[in-house]
Amino acid sequence: MRQHVNPLSRYFQLSRELPGLNEIFYDANLPLHLDIGSARGKFLLSMAELHQEWNFLGVEIRNKLVESAKNQKDSLCLSNLEFLFCNANISLECWLKSLPNGILRRVSIQFPDPWFKRRHWKRRVMQPSLLHCIAEAMPLDGQIFIQSDLFEVIKPMASLVELSKCFSSCNTNDCLWDEANPFEIPTERELYVLKKGDPIFRALYRRNKAPVPRLDDFEEMWLEMNT
Repeated sequence: MRQHVNPLSRYFQLSRELPGLNEIFYDANLPLHLDIGSARGKFLLSMAELHQEWNFLGVEIRNKLVESAKNQKDSLCLSNLEFLFCNANISLECWLKSLPNGILRRVSIQFPDPWFKRRHWKRRVMQPSLLHCIAEAMPLDGQIFIQSDLFEVIKPMASLVELSKCFSSCNTNDCLWDEANPFEIPTERELYVLKKGDPIFRALYRRNKAPVPRLDDFEEMWLEMNT
C-alpha cells in the first residue's frame, strides 16, 4: 500500500533549511547520490554499505519513514549515508544551489507516488522547477535515473527530462526504456512488482553540455506540452 501525503498541504509547503554536506557526512568531498523519495531507505542502506566511496542522501516527505531509515542507518554505523525529512519541491532548490561544483553525481527518483487524476498532477514530485535545479547543480556526465511500474507516471517524467535538453539517454537500444536496473540493489517496490511479474519502466540519463533553459521558458514549454 502506498501511504500518500498531500505535498501541497500547508504543512508540507513550509521550507526547511537542510544541513550542509559537512554537517551530514564524515567525508563531504565524496561524490553524492541523491535519492528523492527514499521511503524506508532499504535501497540506500544497501548501496551505502556496498559503496563506501560514495555519499548517499535520501529525502522523503513521510517523516515516520525517515525516522525508521535513520534508526537503521545508525545501527549500521554508516558515515556515508543520511536521510532527511522534507518536501523535495520546496526545500531542495536552495540546498542544491549551495552544493560545491561537481559533487552531485547521481539523482534517482524511483516509483514516486502516482497521483493519477489530472488535477493532481501538480502534486507529483517531478516538476519543471525541481528538474531545473538538478540540471543546474549536476556536472557534465552526472546521471539521473527514473523508474516506475506505471507507464502513465514514467512517461511524463521522461518527457520532462527530454524537454530540458540537458540530459541524453544512456540506453544503447532503440527502445526508450532500459531492460535492467543499472544498480545492483532493487527497491522494495521494485521487488514487489517483479514478484507479481509486472513490467517496470526505467530510464537512465546523463548530463550533457546543453545549457540549462530559463525556468520560466521551461515551465511554459511544459505547460504547452500538457494542454
